[in-house]
Amino acid sequence: MEIFKEPFGKLSDGAEVSRWVLINEKGLAAKILDYGATIQSLIVPDKNGNPVDVVLGHDTIEEYVAGDCYLGATIGRVGNRIGEGKFELNGEKYELFVNNGPNHLHGGKKGFDSFIWEAEREGDFVVFKRISPDGEEGYPGNLEVSVKMGWKENSFTIEYEAKTDKDTVINLTNHSYFNLNGAGSGDIHSHTLEINAEKYTVCDENCLPTGELASVSGTAMDFRTPKLIGKDIENDEPCVKLSRGYDSTFVISGHPFAKATGDLSGITLVADTDQPGVQLYTANFLTDSRGKGGLECGLRSAFCLETQHFPDSIHHPEWPSVILRKGEIFKSFTSYTFV
Repeated sequence: MEIFKEPFGKLSDGAEVSRWVLINEKGLAAKILDYGATIQSLIVPDKNGNPVDVVLGHDTIEEYVAGDCYLGATIGRVGNRIGEGKFELNGEKYELFVNNGPNHLHGGKKGFDSFIWEAEREGDFVVFKRISPDGEEGYPGNLEVSVKMGWKENSFTIEYEAKTDKDTVINLTNHSYFNLNGAGSGDIHSHTLEINAEKYTVCDENCLPTGELASVSGTAMDFRTPKLIGKDIENDEPCVKLSRGYDSTFVISGHPFAKATGDLSGITLVADTDQPGVQLYTANFLTDSRGKGGLECGLRSAFCLETQHFPDSIHHPEWPSVILRKGEIFKSFTSYTFV
């Protein structure tokens, strides 16, 4: 395994940003920024053996700082939405920054995606660490977080670990945007996708779960057998129409939980996790912007498989809990295997 670090520019305050490059024996490569513990590139071979970069990203740190789409970033302290930016824990009420309509989204005004993480090599992996201080974005407890990334043969793996000195809430994920035909190659309507899920979280007009877990059977949300992502993406069902495409959490019912294939490249991505849900997002609000190499990336030019607990779980005690107690250790993994 070849691993090295290189400069990737500076923030406006002069802080230096680095990029870690990991290349395994099979030639699969990953480029990860310490800014936001962000996956900038994943380069894998297509059906003809040619290298293809399958995730969206930017060429400069200035573009990442200016962006608002979380391209490839680690998301926390709580990914997805918390209703009205409020929750109660141990009898205490907490208020968070509201940055998505009436709700709190992806950690708030300055989430984990907007910090430079400490990073170091650990064997064939790179580990990114930071301490989120008590009160950051309104969350309780000093939270120590580590995200370990790297290749295991043809699988890119992400391992999360966290502990706190005070009961808190946590829902970590990664927000990589995949286009298996190559970043900047157009929309992903002709990608084939399969998701092992019998149910999904029904949401209101602000993408906040109502509490209902509905069956995918007979709906546009049914990916239990492979189908084109674009087949039902213009459907009039509220779960699709309100978001201009897919932006919902599926309740994972089997493993691996997803399989996607690029129609032009022949690259297949097999995804797995130990989390109870996955948010499928089809870049419905990605504005036309300059991606790597000057290529344009716009509406539905990628899909995300954000492994996580269900959105707003803190308000739904019947769902898997996002509460991390003092003295406990949170651990989770996600893997993306390319075949």
